[in-house]
Amino acid sequence: MPAAAHIHSSDDARRLAKRRLPWMVFDYIDGAAGRETGAARTRAALDAITLEPRILRDVSQRDLAVSLFGATAQRPFGIAPMGMCNLSTPGADLILARLAAQFQVPHGVSTVASTPLEKIIEVAQGHAWFQLYFSGDGTGTFKLVERAHAAGYETLVLTVDVPEVGRRPRELRHGFKMPFTIGPRQFIDFALHPRWSLGQLAAGKPQMANFEMEGYAFDRTESRARATWDTLARLRDMWPGNLVVKGVLNVEDAKALQSAGVDAIQISSHGARQLESAPTAIERLPLIRVAVGPDMPLIYDSGLRSGEDVLKALNHGANFTFIGRSLQFAMAAAGEAGLHRLWDVLTEELTSAMAQTGRVSLQI
Repeated sequence: MPAAAHIHSSDDARRLAKRRLPWMVFDYIDGAAGRETGAARTRAALDAITLEPRILRDVSQRDLAVSLFGATAQRPFGIAPMGMCNLSTPGADLILARLAAQFQVPHGVSTVASTPLEKIIEVAQGHAWFQLYFSGDGTGTFKLVERAHAAGYETLVLTVDVPEVGRRPRELRHGFKMPFTIGPRQFIDFALHPRWSLGQLAAGKPQMANFEMEGYAFDRTESRARATWDTLARLRDMWPGNLVVKGVLNVEDAKALQSAGVDAIQISSHGARQLESAPTAIERLPLIRVAVGPDMPLIYDSGLRSGEDVLKALNHGANFTFIGRSLQFAMAAAGEAGLHRLWDVLTEELTSAMAQTGRVSLQI
């Protein structure tokens, strides 16, 4: 039986991926900050939310499409920006881009993607947002903004919750670095996972492709602490399209962003990968919705693993959601077929939950 056929949930995808990936790569994707209590609280907070069944409503026809920045997305969930996705399986960035094109959902293209931003938006047929990290003195950052605009990106997502890269012990224990530093521990790890290693060898070592620019070198651990409200104002002035700010958990920050003229706010704890003791994003979402009012677009990510989780976030005030590491696990488990299988699972979970709760549409 093909591996994809064994995926019936996000947990299945994770379990299969754990078998196939080197320990270092799995822990990079799966890990969270500190002792990972923040990740556990995120899961617990989502699990504590209930969906109320309703009866005797005609829910035979259900529409999963939502409006986003004047366009229609065929699902209320998109592909979260994830760095170095090609570590999960060769060509992962473009596998995700093809999915985005098929379902007309945004593919969040990470600053530290393994594939050039120009190629990803081409394959995604325009259904791509560029996620931006401010780094160092900003020289390379603004070059990337210019490149994204020239490539046809219409939405820029400034990620603001990484002034310093979070301490993730699982990652640190393996000596995870990009580019890879191969020592005895890593060599043994790769040797014990030959399918992954041979596939990566054939495809070529994953690179942080967006930094292959003349006169610019990117250090993943470089401080990003110099971004300020003035940085945001400069981006607002130079970026003609939609500007989203990602990584917001504070109500006053959200109100200030609204005043600063951003087009959407992304409520996120970065999957609990940055600050272990941060409040859970799902608990902050309704508070921020009340503070900014009904018309401000709010996007949610962090901890979503199922279609029911997506519906919970929408019920709590989100206009749209993004799913992250579960998609990487699906690709690690079974390549492009695995990704499509999990996407179908998420869709089936969501449409079933809509029927159970009497919903035929997700439009607010």
